[in-house]
Amino acid sequence: MPDLLIRDLDPELLERLKLWAKQRGRSVQSEVKEILKNNTPLTMEEVRARMAEFWRNQPRRRLSDSAELIREDRER
Repeated sequence: MPDLLIRDLDPELLERLKLWAKQRGRSVQSEVKEILKNNTPLTMEEVRARMAEFWRNQPRRRLSDSAELIREDRER
């Protein structure tokens, strides 16, 4: 797997990363990997796949006819 080197990292930022990682029970390296993974934009294919999965997991609901609801409301 490729490596990534970050030069001239602000020491305060490194300390914050260490604290953040420690609070989550992770190493700084694994925390940075998570941050990068969760904050990298998805490709359109990934978005489509996630949306398709989302809709597959939604319960099937039959929606009522809105015209019928309007008619009923007007008749009151």
